[in-house]
Amino acid sequence: MSGDDRLNLVLCWHMHQPQYRRLSDGQYQQPWVYLHAIKDYVDMAAHIESVPGARAVVNFSPVLLDQIADYGQQLQAYLRERTPLRDPLLAALAGHWPPPGPERAALIAACLKANKARVIDRFPAFKRLVALAAPVVADPGLSGYLDCHYLRDLVVWYHLGWFGETVRRADARIAPLLQRGEGFDEESAITVLRVAEEILTGLVPRYRRLAESGQVELSFTPYTHPIVPLLLDFAVAREAQPDVRLPVAPHYPGGEARARWQIRAGQEAFARHFGFAAAGCWPAEGGLSAQMLALLDDAGIKWTASGERVLRHSLQAGGKDGGHGQCHRIYGEPGRTVRCVFRDDGLSDLIGFSYADWHADDAVGNLISHLETIARAAQPGHAPLVAIIMDGENAWEYYPENGYYFLRALYERLVAHPQIHLTTFSQYIDEGHAPAMLPPLIAGSWVNGTFATWIGSPDKNRAWDILVQAKADYDRVMAQGRLSPEDAERASEALAVCEGSDWCWWFGDYNPRDTVQDFERLYRRHIADLYHILGEPPSPLAGEGFTQQGADRSERGGAMRSSGAL
Repeated sequence: MSGDDRLNLVLCWHMHQPQYRRLSDGQYQQPWVYLHAIKDYVDMAAHIESVPGARAVVNFSPVLLDQIADYGQQLQAYLRERTPLRDPLLAALAGHWPPPGPERAALIAACLKANKARVIDRFPAFKRLVALAAPVVADPGLSGYLDCHYLRDLVVWYHLGWFGETVRRADARIAPLLQRGEGFDEESAITVLRVAEEILTGLVPRYRRLAESGQVELSFTPYTHPIVPLLLDFAVAREAQPDVRLPVAPHYPGGEARARWQIRAGQEAFARHFGFAAAGCWPAEGGLSAQMLALLDDAGIKWTASGERVLRHSLQAGGKDGGHGQCHRIYGEPGRTVRCVFRDDGLSDLIGFSYADWHADDAVGNLISHLETIARAAQPGHAPLVAIIMDGENAWEYYPENGYYFLRALYERLVAHPQIHLTTFSQYIDEGHAPAMLPPLIAGSWVNGTFATWIGSPDKNRAWDILVQAKADYDRVMAQGRLSPEDAERASEALAVCEGSDWCWWFGDYNPRDTVQDFERLYRRHIADLYHILGEPPSPLAGEGFTQQGADRSERGGAMRSSGAL
């Protein structure tokens, strides 16, 4: 098979966490940024580095990059001069324990948030500590019976469990702690903090080197990961879901200006961290509309992407074939330079939701079999482009050893396969492959091709109503010119945080009840911080809780959602 006939495969890993840091005081409300950094972001880089011929696209949301940098600076300052840490879990690792009572019980409960089968049960010493914590979770009044020796062992083990598998295997400082198992001292905790600091401060340079070597193409998402099509027009939700119930407000005020701000701020933040401009943009949750595509073209974006169902809906609306094979090509429009790719939903979901329970070799073999079938079905002289685009962080905790064997085998076998060419979106475009004609887009996301995950239910619509009122108050204060240039910039950033997609993602009856409440509380705190900067009392809409539902269990803990292809 000639090089021109090989199947072109792009593995695109999306890395994102919302703004957990409050702008009012810099305190972190959740630890997921640094925990995923020391586990998933470092492992994903290590797997690509270990296979010289490996190629991938790695997408970072800028709000995540800013928090990674802040965590690295925090840890450097703590290790150098013991500057207080602004994350409760890290502070506990440094030996600052909350007093007995609800706060200590909350810390203990936080240290249980790891995959039971793949992490907690894997380490007998960690499993014993978790078992001792169960009565305290049920009755916080018992927290005083667990002393600082127990707390240190639990917190150290929690971080040992969260370290990436490549870190546990390669870092000589970690193995003795794993072997020791209990009775950790202050020096043990400092060792864990030092390893975490090196990972966090080294991540961006590490990915920059991979980009410079050609193994990775780095791309970005608009700054705080907003669903830009909904900022532009609520009504686009009806294109794929005509009966959806929209918020009371008819639209988001000044949405186009905010959408342009989000895109521009995302580009600037990416360049600030990596030192060069990103060519491509994975829009938050693959959310695309015709108007957003035009804005990306205006911003000089080379490529963007969405889910297969968005393409299918768009083709079918024009009376064309919306079959599965249509997503295995790149699309463009006359007069526009931006190209559009649509992920293979089925293959992406196999990695995200099915292969974790397979033997790694069998899973990779099954994926390759699917790719070979696609290659055989391709027209002679036309090498298809298959895009596997998925969450690059949350899937791996469900795999043995954080996906170590699966990811290593995946890269090694794809690189060695004579019919498969691992590439990047920009490389594929630069090779001159002609785009197919993009049909008029039916707006949607990678989740079922709709925006139902972010708009339409009472709780989601209430969150939009709160945001619309906050934006109207923001516009009024800005028009009055009462803020200093510095405060006006802070207010714009605070508004952007509230525009992020993550809040509405969690509101609904399909997510864990405790997590729904955590994210609703954080959303209202971000709204309050915006009003504080504006010098205004918060809107009564945001004054009390509004999420009335929440499930006890949900798919993959709510952090990931299937496209509906499986």
